Amino acid sequence: MPTKASPIRLFVSHAWEENDDYVRVFEYLEASGTFYYINSSQPQAKRPIDRESQREDLRRQIAPCEVIIVLPAVYRLAPELVQFQMNFAKAAEKLIVALENFGSTEALPKIIADLADEVSPWNERNLIDALRRQARHEETTRWDTIEFKIDDEFKIDK
Repeated sequence: MPTKASPIRLFVSHAWEENDDYVRVFEYLEASGTFYYINSSQPQAKRPIDRESQREDLRRQIAPCEVIIVLPAVYRLAPELVQFQMNFAKAAEKLIVALENFGSTEALPKIIADLADEVSPWNERNLIDALRRQARHEETTRWDTIEFKIDDEFKIDK
């Protein structure tokens, strides 16, 4: 059983190649400096030749994770493969965080929206909070602080 102090084990959808969105996920996760994770996805691995070997390799990558991150860009490249990843995750009782389309207001494909436990915008803080909520059921209690300074011309003299 994972503890709050242990890294979150995650899998990021892929089609045996890294794309811009895949790399961007890890840039966001690393930018916080306080989010600890273990990545079980292996897009750089040699793609198995036949379909069943591909699925078995994906099952092996997804099995140890707590949550999977689904990228719509990968779905557009390989819809059947990403749908398999999501269906296996659900069958294995893994949680799914889907990211919105990067740089677009286009709606998520219906299959992603239907299977996702949570949809996150492309924002470091929102993504990390979604992963913590889904993987560990942790609610964050962050506060936004806005600092401002009143110019002398707006001061009221008494």
